[in-house]
Amino acid sequence: MDPVKSTHNTFIKYILKLKKRRFREQEGRFLIEGVRFVEEALTWGWPLDNIIYSADLLESERGYRIVEGASVKNIKMVPVERKLFGELAFTESPQGLMALCKMKRWELDEVSGVRQRGRVKRDALFVVVDRVADPGNLGTIIRSADAFGADGVILMKGTVDLYNSKTLRATMGSIFHLPVLSNVHPSELLEQLTGGDMSLLVGVPEGGQPVNNLDLKRPLALVVGSEADGPSRELVSLPHTKVSIPMPGRAESLNAGVAASIILYEIVRKGNGQ
Repeated sequence: MDPVKSTHNTFIKYILKLKKRRFREQEGRFLIEGVRFVEEALTWGWPLDNIIYSADLLESERGYRIVEGASVKNIKMVPVERKLFGELAFTESPQGLMALCKMKRWELDEVSGVRQRGRVKRDALFVVVDRVADPGNLGTIIRSADAFGADGVILMKGTVDLYNSKTLRATMGSIFHLPVLSNVHPSELLEQLTGGDMSLLVGVPEGGQPVNNLDLKRPLALVVGSEADGPSRELVSLPHTKVSIPMPGRAESLNAGVAASIILYEIVRKGNGQ
């Protein structure tokens, strides 16, 4: 197949439109970019519609293997000229590889940590992200949730787009490893997740109990609130424990991604009896 050269190509027009959130949600499709990212999607069997690559990608052995492996899986291949790929790419120094992916629409009862009728297993761990606005923070939270063995991440309404290119890059492929539920309303969280012995742990910059002093018994859901306003009133109206990270230094605060990572580490550390 000859490489596509023009943005007037029907498929290329479609790809460019996917840079807009509304169109992504309408189509149920999103784009990922980069050799490692596409490899991760292929390894974990994420549903891919197309691989888009610049011809010079095939000059590297790794790139050639990816294209060959995807072809065997009956994924449609779309070669494009290097200049055109640069117009499609999200990054300043593109590697010449993108994939068109299908979104997964998770339901809470499909998540491994949840039993029937909203009951949860004894060692369940969830991260609830409430209106976090920075895509890098969201991606870091998802990556850390994956690293520390969470059963899933729940994004409340008003949280930044999961499929924003910056969010995706910050997940470093963790988007493919664990369920991420989007646009969840507090009432749904109350109905589905707070049954039984599930506890809500709400991270706050100050005024909460020091995380190193808490028992942190599971099942547990860690709530990470908006960088500017903290968690919503609906969430803090639920039974919960506020937790803060002791900071003896001079920094005023930690960003949401770093704070969530520290608390998740502490949950796992105490769960291992250390």
